[in-house]
Amino acid sequence: MTQNKNKIIELFISNLSNAIVHYILEKAIDFEGLAEKYRKELINSFEIAKAYRNKINPTDKPLLTDLTIIKEKLEKRVNNELKLRISRGYKNINLSLVKPEIERVLKELHVT
Repeated sequence: MTQNKNKIIELFISNLSNAIVHYILEKAIDFEGLAEKYRKELINSFEIAKAYRNKINPTDKPLLTDLTIIKEKLEKRVNNELKLRISRGYKNINLSLVKPEIERVLKELHVT
């Protein structure tokens, strides 16, 4: 069971980091058509992350995993992806949104 739980936690982190990346990209873009695509990907990834969060344990109970590890992995993955996007020529990406957004989504998913 522990091995499966660790895999589910990794999938949770992956989908949540993807949702956060797309949230920040949506805020950085001026073109509404492209922003809508980012919004759809954000919603899709967030719903998948929410499903994995419920598989770990019910949301009315605290998450029994080390929260600092989850935050560190999320921050590292999101920052790496956004820096990669910046190196590819993406403009207006605000890296200072990463930590507040991580805190917000973790609170929304009852992880904190």
